[in-house]
Amino acid sequence: MIDQKKVMEPPPPVDDGWWDSVLAEEERYKPFTPPRSPRDGNEKSKNVDKAVDRGAKQDNSQEKTAPDWTRIQRLFHGDEIVNLIVTGFNRGGLLVEGEGLFGFVPFSHLVDLAGSELADRDKALGEYVGRTLSLKVIECVPEDGRVVFSERAAQAEPGRRSKIFGSLQPAQKVAGTVTNITDFGVFVDLGGVEGLIHISELSWGRVAHPSQIVSLGQEVDVLVMDIAPERCRVALSLKRLHQNPWLSIEQDLVVDQVVPATVTAVLSYGAFARLDVGVEGLIHASEMPLAEGRIVKDILTEGQRLDVRVLHVDAAHQRMGLSLRLNNEQTN
Repeated sequence: MIDQKKVMEPPPPVDDGWWDSVLAEEERYKPFTPPRSPRDGNEKSKNVDKAVDRGAKQDNSQEKTAPDWTRIQRLFHGDEIVNLIVTGFNRGGLLVEGEGLFGFVPFSHLVDLAGSELADRDKALGEYVGRTLSLKVIECVPEDGRVVFSERAAQAEPGRRSKIFGSLQPAQKVAGTVTNITDFGVFVDLGGVEGLIHISELSWGRVAHPSQIVSLGQEVDVLVMDIAPERCRVALSLKRLHQNPWLSIEQDLVVDQVVPATVTAVLSYGAFARLDVGVEGLIHASEMPLAEGRIVKDILTEGQRLDVRVLHVDAAHQRMGLSLRLNNEQTN
């Protein structure tokens, strides 16, 4: 659902370098690199071995066949659905072919696997070999020889993408559903087009993993940062719907003030904790009542709620020192 309400402050411009960095996880696996064999000295599933062998053959055949870029671009611009057969895979996704076409389906764009944590990704992908998938072209770059398909995008009717891109604009607030959570960010379905919230755009505080902020299937309001219809990309932000709390933190907090917080990370030298106002600070081990022989993990866990005392605030560098010694007692 598209909400026409705008946010006062426009988002910063997003360039190709930004897109390249936020999609680095999927870019690592190029469409036609040789599939990685799951053999490790012990014979694994025959389905996986077969998939790797067929995938290697597919790579060889593709070297002899030039893509039909005219048809690929027609499918892309028309937002059409096409049925292709899975011929191989690598850890990034599936190799597909059919009707004179061939390309790549990233793991995150598979309906049944996106958002799942697999003990054996090779086996799960190998089981797709020989299946026919309904797909849409979500990216075609002739100069790079790159054709990317999506099974998730094909869940929306043909032509839906064009309508959505026609209604989107930067600085617009839109509603969507979280469809996939990766290490580098979150994919959100906007009703037929998926946008990406990079991990750096989830919160004004530090985020160890996107799953700390959102969950699969969650309905979220997001801000449109950038739109690239020609590459079917929408850059989104969750944090920019709210004012940067660091801008007013020095007025909101004073040194020695005691405030509630949530532990977000436990390390050997201390722990990070997020205050309810949205900023995060470091509790150094020296500011914890640790008995001799005990370590930080003995007294703190991620997600734990506690009270902390503000030691110092450096808004310019977005840093804050916190203490578990609430009464300003001195370290022995």
